[in-house]
Amino acid sequence: MTAEAVRPAEPSLRERALTALTAARARTRLLTDAVTDEDLTAQHSPLMSPLVWDLAHIGNQEELWLLRNVAGRDPLHPEIDPLYDAFAHPRAERPRLPLLGPAEARRYAAEVRGRVFDVLAATPLEGTPLLDSAFAFGMIAQHEQQHDETMLITHQLRRGEPVLSAPDPDPPAGPPPAVREVLVPAGPFTMGTSTEPWALDNERPAHRRETAAFWIDTVPVTCADYRAFVTDGGYHERSWWAPEGWEQIRKHGIEAPLFWHREGTVWLRRRFGVTEPVPDDEPVLHVSWYEADAYARWAGRRLPTEAEWEKAARHDPATGRSTRYPWGDADPTPAHANLGQRHLRPAPAGSYPAGASPLGVRQLIGDVWEWTASDFLPYPGFRAFPYREYSEVFFGPAHKVLRGGSFAVDPVACRGTFRNWDLPVRRQIFAGFRTARDA
Repeated sequence: MTAEAVRPAEPSLRERALTALTAARARTRLLTDAVTDEDLTAQHSPLMSPLVWDLAHIGNQEELWLLRNVAGRDPLHPEIDPLYDAFAHPRAERPRLPLLGPAEARRYAAEVRGRVFDVLAATPLEGTPLLDSAFAFGMIAQHEQQHDETMLITHQLRRGEPVLSAPDPDPPAGPPPAVREVLVPAGPFTMGTSTEPWALDNERPAHRRETAAFWIDTVPVTCADYRAFVTDGGYHERSWWAPEGWEQIRKHGIEAPLFWHREGTVWLRRRFGVTEPVPDDEPVLHVSWYEADAYARWAGRRLPTEAEWEKAARHDPATGRSTRYPWGDADPTPAHANLGQRHLRPAPAGSYPAGASPLGVRQLIGDVWEWTASDFLPYPGFRAFPYREYSEVFFGPAHKVLRGGSFAVDPVACRGTFRNWDLPVRRQIFAGFRTARDA
């Protein structure tokens, strides 16, 4: 028997789906209208697609799942399907494809969305796995928001004058954490979910997991913490690094997080076109799994496993339940976490006391994705749905799990069970980490 949170009643699934789709499209327009057509079609890094590819891909996936699969309609432009199949063409090759231009991509995405609104208004939200609880509409809203985060990464990689702006975080006031780490007691807890209606296949099913007692950082590792590792020669001491990580930093001459550089004795960083001093109190950002792992070794600690991270985030020792979020079952608000691109940076470490877990761990949701020690693997009883390519083809030791979401993640695509994954060399993503140790 698992003790899992039950989602609070929704006023209207149709209204929730409409709101999620509308919010995602508003963000997509912000990210694509902020730049010129030349910037939309340029490839700002071989690691990323041109922004115009993401825009049309969003429309193509929406058409595929909501117009063709849900509504049974004929394809609008079947000839473009191969161009926007994410598995058919690596990102580095996409600029050479005969892609839709900016105006065409915008028209296509708008045409699909107009028809989707008609489908949403007329379709019963029950009767099939795709329709139950409006799952297909929630899946597409999450897909668009995930690509919006990808496009925000492209904006960070883009050279030139700033085109995006947002206020700095002004998190609710509260006392700083009293301790640097907390003890998470040994025992079982419920990992994953079988009740969250829009949870994706890799989050399912809920199952019992045991952990030994462990200590975990109260807040993510900060830039000041990480700079101490840099200053101590951490990038030049082989013993801290996994062999593959040592090979990477030597091959590419890496000596600090991505976007950092030193002028004299001052460390600076580039953030969405602005050069600024590295802030001591923010969670460190743009580090690979190898860098996070090396820092943890240097500090005499380790990265938490995925199970440890989720237990720290969801398990309430007083009740034995696993909640939807660290603070409980209620949806996140600006008092709980830094989400949704409201800001273009993490909040200072120790912010959002209202978002703390029952044990007092803060910022488990929002600010920075957090690398874990775990490979991306299926849960017991996993079933691919609605397609293998979302999760199943990535399972294995090649990808490491990240948890918690960043400032760039929308709440619709972030919860206590949400799982992200990436290659351990990746540094352009909005990733940081916290450390743990055995009790």
